[in-house]
Amino acid sequence: MRNGTVTRKTKETDVTVRLTPDGSGQAEIETGIGFFDHMLTAFAAHSGFDLTVHCKGDLAVDGHHTIEDVGIVIGQAFLQAVDSAGIARYGNFTVPMDETLASCSVDICGRPCFVFNATFTHARLGRMETQMVKEFFAAFALNARLTLHLNVLYGENDHHKCEALFKAFAHALKEAVRVTGEETLSTKGSLK
Repeated sequence: MRNGTVTRKTKETDVTVRLTPDGSGQAEIETGIGFFDHMLTAFAAHSGFDLTVHCKGDLAVDGHHTIEDVGIVIGQAFLQAVDSAGIARYGNFTVPMDETLASCSVDICGRPCFVFNATFTHARLGRMETQMVKEFFAAFALNARLTLHLNVLYGENDHHKCEALFKAFAHALKEAVRVTGEETLSTKGSLK
């Protein structure tokens, strides 16, 4: 069974993540930011990944360090858990959520690249700053060493936009990590 476990401790945060792509969507999330916990729980449920996240961060400052560092560590755990050999490599998924439509495309290629097209009307969703949605996904993509494109195609409600992005991300990753054989899907024969 594929899995990754990473702990990262700085003066700003103490983060431990366990990630199992071949799980059943079980989540144990504790970051101190309720809306962020909700998004990570939705990610686990929709990807089928088992995900444990424990983070103690400097929330007296704000949520930036917590959210970004959790993105870093989940990305590192994903990189540890998933070998590019034998997987589908690509994932693409579009999620409707009421009036919102969001899409995610991913390539597990060893070349980090991040494209994000979404705007939010409000500064916060609960205690989570909406600008941190982009920061979380950027941190994940760079540390998981993959190409990630996220787009809100249209929508009005910020909660729906954010949740549709996390769910599209979950389904695209689920598709991309699917084991299809033993060979690396690349004309070069390697993605490293």
